[in-house]
Amino acid sequence: MLPKPFVVQPEDRAEPLNVVAGDKIWVLASKEETQGYEVFLQEGLPGAGPRSHFHDWDETFIVIDGDLTFSINGEETTAKTGALVHLPAGTLHEFKFGENGAKLISITGVGSNASSLFSELAAEKLNDPPSQEKLLKIIARNGMHITLDENDK
Repeated sequence: MLPKPFVVQPEDRAEPLNVVAGDKIWVLASKEETQGYEVFLQEGLPGAGPRSHFHDWDETFIVIDGDLTFSINGEETTAKTGALVHLPAGTLHEFKFGENGAKLISITGVGSNASSLFSELAAEKLNDPPSQEKLLKIIARNGMHITLDENDK
């Protein structure tokens, strides 16, 4: 069955998910709705952003306001308003929102579990506080892999 066309107006969006402190993520289109890829709107405060990770799906970012500093396979670059950043599946990356914060659209490729991952992590953060072990299980179950440093082991 083909996916049905749909429009998501700003007033129709669900509440944003708080996955990483200082980062709000709105699920604009899940893989169930598109039957493949996913689309998100993200806003972040200065310095916020996910730690170094990779996942089993492609990911593309379009910066619509502000700037972000990306580390992609250990190389740093700044993506400014209007920039597009594409990361194939398996690419090690992280990003931090710039000094004035930023707003971006992210699009994940077929096979993405990002909306499920974000929803589960946001729900778990409502607990007092979630265990590292539980967070790592959620992350792994959804096809994302984070790099651990000595403080995490």
